[in-house]
Amino acid sequence: EFHLVYQPNLDLRTRKLVAVEALLRWQHPERGEVSPAEFIPLAESLGMVRAIGEWVINEACRQIRAWLDAGLPPLRVAVNISASHLRHPQFVEHLRATLRQHRCPSDALMIELTESAILHIGERSRRTLAALHELGVSVAVDDFGTGYSSLAYLKLPAIRAIKIDQSFVNGLPDDANDAAITRAILALAHSLGLEAIAEGIETEQQLAFLLAAGCLEGQGYLFARPQLPGVITAQLMQC
Repeated sequence: EFHLVYQPNLDLRTRKLVAVEALLRWQHPERGEVSPAEFIPLAESLGMVRAIGEWVINEACRQIRAWLDAGLPPLRVAVNISASHLRHPQFVEHLRATLRQHRCPSDALMIELTESAILHIGERSRRTLAALHELGVSVAVDDFGTGYSSLAYLKLPAIRAIKIDQSFVNGLPDDANDAAITRAILALAHSLGLEAIAEGIETEQQLAFLLAAGCLEGQGYLFARPQLPGVITAQLMQC
């Protein structure tokens, strides 16, 4: 069956939990845990990606409500969706209904879209992003810096954050090109008033570089692997 685990996002200055990214896992009764790299292509071929995405959003909103009902500090939860969700005419209405069903604050949910998905959006998708902004749901650009196109989409009001791809973080601090690209991404984010979130932080050296360059939020195995909801609950109780 499907379940979610949560990758912690930390304030890099204090190492305190500030957000999580919801990640889908499939526990197969015979094969054990099946990685998304295996089952997502299968879901795409069967036309199930949108339904799975809706399940993820529903489960994330349910968990947000559970944490709030327990009196825990508000925590932003990011969920990954595909470009097909943006193109679907009922996506925003379905999202609105899900938020209402779980009494989930819209600003507690963040939608993550890969840069490649955003770069190929049409007019319908632009309207969807505008509707998300009106709803109060923010959007983060995942895998930022790996696409090849105009940066004009960063001006869309719904875009509130960019995630520095792990492929750039991996080489820090020694790879001069990765260091230059990371600094440039951070400078761009700061100049546009966007949050910058570093992915895949694994060493203290990478953390030191990112802090010196002005990156304030990140995730990676240096801090924690994806966690079950109960572990996140315990961390929130300590905040």
